[in-house]
Amino acid sequence: MWFMYALSWLSLLIQVAFVTLAIAAGLYYLAELIEEYTVVTRRIIKYMIWFSSAVLVGLYLFEQFPGFMVGVGLFTNLVYFGLLQTFPFIVLTSSNFILSCGLVVFNHYLAFQYFAEEYYLFSEVLAYFTFCLWLIPFAFFVSLSAGENVLPSTVQPGDDVVSNYFTKGKRGKRSGILLIFSFIKEAILPSRQKIY
Repeated sequence: MWFMYALSWLSLLIQVAFVTLAIAAGLYYLAELIEEYTVVTRRIIKYMIWFSSAVLVGLYLFEQFPGFMVGVGLFTNLVYFGLLQTFPFIVLTSSNFILSCGLVVFNHYLAFQYFAEEYYLFSEVLAYFTFCLWLIPFAFFVSLSAGENVLPSTVQPGDDVVSNYFTKGKRGKRSGILLIFSFIKEAILPSRQKIY
């Protein structure tokens, strides 16, 4: 009996490791796609903001969600539209970015407060959190590294655009979330050098 119990814990650890690896690989691939297709990404995020706004209005009209919570959610989506104005360049010290981070925390507080008082199924609560609170900030988070390799933003002080482009190539050093994923990939699956 104890042997099967130990095996179940070992298999659970292996499954968690595989799921974590799959999520990391998916995020890395998603970040690569976003970096490559920034115009399409901007359009997709814009449609996600419109969809989230429609969901909030639907929740207000059909499910009698509190007007204040829906209003704060719609205002947050308006701030997200402000972040899209400079996409893929997101300045982490801009008032728009700081306000959006604060509103994400405030929206979570309002949602936890509301769902603590009203009973909904777990799947319904998860649907609200997914479409109204998590989807758009996650899209912005994954796309943070998209503007880092776009010329002329990779120019260091003292360099000109042309020499910087030809010396570092089209894809220079990566930073941000892609650097983290590259480091994890090299730590888990180190590449081998070919010996001739």
